[in-house]
Parts: sequence; C-alpha cells; structure tokens
Amino acid sequence: MNIVFMGNPMIANPILIGLHESKHQILGVVSNAPKPMGRGRTLKHTAVGELASELKLNYIPAESLNDASFQTKLKALNPDLFVVVAFRILPKEILEIPTMGSVNIHTSLLPAYRGAAPIQHALLNGDKETGITTFLIEPKVDTGSIILQDKIKISDEDNCGSLTVKMAKKGAKLILKTLNLLENGEVEPKLQDNELATVAPKISKEMCKIDWSDSMENIHNKVRALSPFPGAFTILMGKRLKIFQTILINQKSTFPPGHISLLEKNKMAISCFDGQLELMEVHLEGKRKMDMADCLRGFHVTLGDPMG
Repeated sequence: MNIVFMGNPMIANPILIGLHESKHQILGVVSNAPKPMGRGRTLKHTAVGELASELKLNYIPAESLNDASFQTKLKALNPDLFVVVAFRILPKEILEIPTMGSVNIHTSLLPAYRGAAPIQHALLNGDKETGITTFLIEPKVDTGSIILQDKIKISDEDNCGSLTVKMAKKGAKLILKTLNLLENGEVEPKLQDNELATVAPKISKEMCKIDWSDSMENIHNKVRALSPFPGAFTILMGKRLKIFQTILINQKSTFPPGHISLLEKNKMAISCFDGQLELMEVHLEGKRKMDMADCLRGFHVTLGDPMG
C-alpha cells in the first residue's frame, strides 16, 4: 500500500523503520516543523523528522495542518492510507485525503487511557498490564473502531522509558499485521465501549511535584511514570531535586512524611505516609544526573532535614 506516515517522538521511529523495511511504499513522512532550541537557537527536528532525513524519505515538515498548501501537498501524493503515531489531531479535511482512511497506533488497550499520556497514567495507577491498539481514526480523539490489540505486561522495574521501548517494538509488528488485514479486506472493526473509557491527559508541571504525605507506592509509581522525562521532583535545601528511581522500604519512619528518614554514607531515604522511599538515581539542580551515592558525596544533608 501507498502510505503517508505521521509522527513526532522517538516511540514512532521503530514503527517507521518497520514500515520502511516492509513491502509497503512510504510516500511521505509528516512531522512537526523544526524549532529553534538552546542558546544558539539552532533548529531542532523531531525524532521522526531526523529519521526520515536519515532514511532519505520524503520528509514534509508540518506547521499548520489547516494550511491549504500543506493539504494540497498531501493530496498530490494520492495515498491509500495515513499511519499516525503520537502526532496531532487531524482536521476533517486531512482525514478525507487517503482512499482507505487513517490508522492510529495508541499505547493503551482502548477505550482505556484515551489521551496524550497513556503510558504515564498506566504507571501512575500501578497497572500490571497495558497494551497497544491500532484503530481507525475519526474526528473525536481516540474513539475510532479498533482493528487489533496486543497486551503488554508491566514489570515492577518498568518506568516510562522502558515501557515505551516495549510499546514501540510491539507497535512495529502490530501495524504490519494491521496493514495486511486492510490490504486483504479482512478488517472487522470493533466499536469502542464508551462507558468503559478512561482518560490520560497530558502530564502537567504540577503533577510532577512529589507530595510526601502520599503513600510510598503512589510516590514510587509517580517516579516510574515520569522517568526519564520530565522527572518527578521535590525541593531539598532550596534546590530542585529530580528523582528517577526509588526503592520501597516497607517500614514506617519515626520522622513525619517528607523528611530524610535514613542517611548513610551512600544511602538516603525519605519518609512517606506509610513507609519510606530510598532514592537511587537523582538530578540535583546545578549538577548532572547521578546515583544518590554520588550526590551525597558533594552535598551535605542531615538526618531529619525536610523536603519541600
């Protein structure tokens, strides 16, 4: 089939590579237009944009999806299908372009976790299982008929980074199965049950701050959900401390929640509502990302010090 691929972040790259190596023809790759970044204001392409250039594919930077010239460019490609992974909401005019419609790859078992951050919310909620879904795109977000789904186990060690890698690998295989069904006219789309729908809104800055009065498990899951980016954080001695990995200590401290409850040469833990969390990997403001043991060598704290 003749395909136009649309996506932005790194999770889309293995899926694009899988399509590139398949029998299907990629007519174009649409990704957000590059933006000036850093002190030098150097133009930075998305992960998908960079990969499209490396693979020498027809890379189409997108600014406004409602721009008439952009839509004309897509129409001129005469695609059979759009394949969309973590991109943007497509307007009706664009959805009408491909002859066979548009397929989205969503990182949850729809109708669970509709929205921008399904992986993060599955981890936040301490789920033991999630999955990936291919579905036909319709104007409302993540509500289209399901084509295929594949379940994925969430291990206790998984964070957002590792689970994203699992999703990308599964997605690369699932989209090829989906395209084969579409090509052979064998798709039996299944309507989503809206009564079972849950939402996974974009992660806000406010969600990243740790509330130490919460349970140790909830805080531990927040750290997992926000690692490696953007990172759950607290305030220590007036400096922001991002926390990327923790270990549960199932023993309540004599210190109130949000205080250093264990302090050794290479080890530090913080008291929570019902236990403690040992900090394993952190990023202290003004420093590099490091193990907690390394952080303690260059930063003086005292048992019982409060976290902000």
